[in-house]
Amino acid sequence: MPKASEIKRNMAVDYDGKTYIVRGIDRSVPQGRAGGSIYRMRMYDVVSGRKLDESFKDSDMINLADLIRRPAMFSYSDGDEYVFMDSEDYTPYTLNKSAIEDEILFINEEITGIQVVLVNDAPVAVELPTNVELEVVETDPSIKGASATSRNKPATLSTGAVIQVPEHISTGDRIKVNVEERKFAGRAEK
Repeated sequence: MPKASEIKRNMAVDYDGKTYIVRGIDRSVPQGRAGGSIYRMRMYDVVSGRKLDESFKDSDMINLADLIRRPAMFSYSDGDEYVFMDSEDYTPYTLNKSAIEDEILFINEEITGIQVVLVNDAPVAVELPTNVELEVVETDPSIKGASATSRNKPATLSTGAVIQVPEHISTGDRIKVNVEERKFAGRAEK
């Protein structure tokens, strides 16, 4: 049973007899108090979709829910529904846009290493690899002689995400993006 400080986004937890997926975590350190941090977690009930905001001390113990992770690949989207195909037995998993809104900006047909999270055989979340490779479709022209450590500029990626990239990156380049931090992680290998 992990402490609240060990819980990460998209983990499934049992709380008050229900199973929740943790969608967001804010950490705060109260001033003037001896002791640890407070973790405010935004959780969604996997059955009803109801949102719950709850605060935990860093030492609070939290029960993890039984869940299954299945390797999958993005297949297609149909309106607000996103369909993923199991990489082993080709079972389709349909997730609503609202359940994966943070991940959508980094998903396309080329991404490998996607995991669909199942609770009670129902898909509830998607886990992406730490880094994904995407193409820069629009950014200001690169500056000749700009170094990798110089200033940053905004770049629009093939999935619609906008992140900050170094000035030497230009339109058409393939880059690695750290999904958790939403930051440039280097050029992709050719």
